[in-house]
Amino acid sequence: MKQTMNPTGRPPYGLISVLMVGAFIAFLNNTLLNIALPSIMVDLKVEASTVQWLTTGFMLVNGILIPATAYLIQKYSVRNLFLVAMCLFAAGTILGGTAHVFPILLAGRMIQAAGSAIMMPLLMNVMLVSFPVEKRGTAMGIFGLILMAAPAIGPTLSGWIIEHYDWRMLFHFITPIAILVVLLGFFMLKDKKEKVYLRLDIFSLLLSSAGFGGILYGFSSAGGKGWDSPLVYGTIAIGVISLLIFILRQLKQEQPMLNFRIYKYPMFALSSAITIVVNMAMFSGMLLIPIYVQTIRGISPMDAGLLMLPGALTMALMSPITGKIFDKIGGRMLAFTGLIIMTVTTYFFSKLTQDTSYSHLMILNTVRMFGMSMVMMPVSTNGLNQLPPRAYPHGTAMNNTINQVAGAIGTALLVTIMSNRTESAAKDLGEAAMKNLTEQPTAAALAEMKQQIAMSAMLEGINYSFLIATFISSIAIVLAIFIKRANAKEDSTEGSPQSKEVVA
Repeated sequence: MKQTMNPTGRPPYGLISVLMVGAFIAFLNNTLLNIALPSIMVDLKVEASTVQWLTTGFMLVNGILIPATAYLIQKYSVRNLFLVAMCLFAAGTILGGTAHVFPILLAGRMIQAAGSAIMMPLLMNVMLVSFPVEKRGTAMGIFGLILMAAPAIGPTLSGWIIEHYDWRMLFHFITPIAILVVLLGFFMLKDKKEKVYLRLDIFSLLLSSAGFGGILYGFSSAGGKGWDSPLVYGTIAIGVISLLIFILRQLKQEQPMLNFRIYKYPMFALSSAITIVVNMAMFSGMLLIPIYVQTIRGISPMDAGLLMLPGALTMALMSPITGKIFDKIGGRMLAFTGLIIMTVTTYFFSKLTQDTSYSHLMILNTVRMFGMSMVMMPVSTNGLNQLPPRAYPHGTAMNNTINQVAGAIGTALLVTIMSNRTESAAKDLGEAAMKNLTEQPTAAALAEMKQQIAMSAMLEGINYSFLIATFISSIAIVLAIFIKRANAKEDSTEGSPQSKEVVA
């Protein structure tokens, strides 16, 4: 059954605008927190392997809930889903702003994630059904420009707030905006939905939660507990087994919660593979660069935010440009060129020293973001373009699920690699330093030596993590060679029945 957002055929710009405002503040909040991680580590007395849960925990909840969004989008109206998502996000923001211990802060982030999990697939589905294939690249590019403005503003704004206020102000700043967006949605969104007879498969939801949750929890715990911990490999094993059962169950159902049959479309399958690899490599920079510039270099949070600003602005401004280019030439050359740029710059990040210049870091990050802007949206849009319209909710849900899962695994994996390399390097450097001592050092000299060893070891850990990210990114270059321009196909077997939506 064909889904229409508006009986006149004109895209519902009012609806899209409200959804974008909600998505914008969700993106903004996420990037605000990246610069604040070192400050949170000091204030709440937690290690890097613990504080990264603010990122991976957010992704964990997204990874668990997003598979259900295909069902939610088909079952409920945009208005109802949007209001539930924004209320959850606002509640999590308020809780995070009142946190004085790490578990409460983490709980606030995870409640925020519950709202964000609904928001992004909902917005993507509205965009897909609102614009024809030949205009979708441009539309997605403008959508990317607005959303990429959040990471452009976020780090600098975060740095300024942290220098002048407590990091909790990052949440207090977002709270009134989130409440305002809830009110806007309540009064402005008027869409109606015909009654749809869909049943949520509770067992599938439990399998999905155990599958994605187990895998993400296992990888995220490895940094603190080690890969030989029964909790780590046990939860990963449970996750893998649950996920396999979940997939087999979905393939047998007429109305699956998450439709894995869409992977019979080769360009969608290829776009998923590239997205997984790129997300794993991409999060290295988002997490490791703030730790490097603030912990090792001693750069202030404000200057750390300014360092990230040109790259984020470049990515935002390039988004509509790459969208227009995508409409003309497709995604292969864009993705291939962008991935080469991204891989080369990631390699150069593995050569950081304790006195790498500020301008060098800024230029390198800007060029890396320029490359990234040519990859994510074109690859994702090209894959979705091959799906029949009935499968859009499943395609967007699948894309957002693998984004979160790959990002969380990549973050946890690279932080674990950094922590392990730092620990081994500190041990080796400490033993070498003790052998070279000719006399017993004073307490002050010994403390200074330990500090230098700690900084050198962390630097080696960061560089090694970027080197691993380089190899991960290079895999995507090979995959990009096989991208072909996708055209939408109709297939009555795909997706669940969808109802018409009419925007008043």
